[in-house]
Amino acid sequence: MKLDLSRPRIVLVTRKTRREVLLERHGTAGQAAFYMVTRAAAQAVQRGGVPMPAVLSASPQKQSGEMQGLEQAHERSMQSLSDVQRAIPSDQRQVRVDRDSLDRFVFEENDIVLVVGQDGLVPNTAKYLSGQFTIGINTDPQNYEGSLVQHSPAELPALLAWAEAQLQREDAALDDNPQARRNLLHSMSSGPYRIQQRVMAEAIREDGQRLLALNEVFIGHQSHQSARYRLISADGEERQSSSGVLCCTGTGSTGWARSMAQQIQLQQELPQPEELRLIWFVREPWQSVSSGASLRLGSLGPGMYLEASSEMGEGGVIFADGIESDRLEFLDGQSVRVGIAQQRLNLVVKA
Repeated sequence: MKLDLSRPRIVLVTRKTRREVLLERHGTAGQAAFYMVTRAAAQAVQRGGVPMPAVLSASPQKQSGEMQGLEQAHERSMQSLSDVQRAIPSDQRQVRVDRDSLDRFVFEENDIVLVVGQDGLVPNTAKYLSGQFTIGINTDPQNYEGSLVQHSPAELPALLAWAEAQLQREDAALDDNPQARRNLLHSMSSGPYRIQQRVMAEAIREDGQRLLALNEVFIGHQSHQSARYRLISADGEERQSSSGVLCCTGTGSTGWARSMAQQIQLQQELPQPEELRLIWFVREPWQSVSSGASLRLGSLGPGMYLEASSEMGEGGVIFADGIESDRLEFLDGQSVRVGIAQQRLNLVVKA
C-alpha cells in the first residue's frame, strides 16, 4: 500500500531487553546464564551465606530458572511490540529507534512518538523532543509500574486516532509557534484523552551548552565522591563540598527526589508533574573550615535559577535523568545555572 505522506510519522522508541543485552555481551544463552549464576554465587559468598561449592552445585537448575524468567519477560515485550506495530495503519509512515540512537535521531515537528517499554524510557526520550505528542505503551505490566507508560497496546488505535485529530486541530490554529499551538490544545483537549504538559528542567553552561531533564539534573563528581563548587541561590552564596546537587521536577518527585525528601524528613510538599516549580537538594554537604552546609534545599519558580561554579580539577559532571554517558563537563572555571525549561513533555494520558 502507498504511504500517505500527509499523515504524521509514527516514531517507535524502544530499548533492548535484559535478555538481548546479556546475549550481546556473552554470545550465547548458556554463557549468559552461567555469568548470572556465578555472579549470584560470588555475592552469596561475600555475604557469608552459602559456600561457593554449594551454590555452584545448584547451577544447572538456577541457570534454567534465571534464563526462563528473562525469556518470558523478553517474549512479553516482543509480543507487545508486535501488537503495537500491527496497530499502526499500513499507509502511515513509521520508524523504530533504539534508546542508544536517540542522540543521533532527527524528530520531525508533527511526529507522534510511541515510547514502547518501561517508564524510564520516557525521560530518556523527552530531552530530545520539542513538543511532539508522546504516548507511553507499557509492554510488561507485571514488571513496569506504568506511571509514564500508561497505556496498553490494545488502546493504540484509539490513541493514534485521537492524537492525529488533535494535530489537525493544531494545524488549523493561527499561530506560527508550535509550542504556543500545543499550549492552546492543552486547554482545548476533550474526549477520552488529554495532553499532560510535564514540566522539564534545563541546565545551561556558561558556554551555552545545554541539558534537558524530565526527572532531575545532577551536578557533582562522576564517581559521586566529594564535589567542590560554589553554590548561589536566592538564599545566598556558599562554597561547598558534598556528594552533589540535585534539581528535580514534579515528574522526578516520585524517584530520586522522594528518596532525598524521606532521608531528611522534608515537610514541604514536592512539586507536581505540571507544576511550574523545581526543588533542589544538596547531598551530604560537609561542614569544614573551607566549606559550608547552610544551603541544603530550596525551590525554583519561573525565572529563578540555581547557579554553581566548579572548583574541581577533574571528574566534575552535569547529567540529566541518570544518563551519565550524556553529560557536560563541570571543571574549574566552568559554571552552570539550572531552572525551569521553556520546553514541556506533551504526554498523552487518560482524561
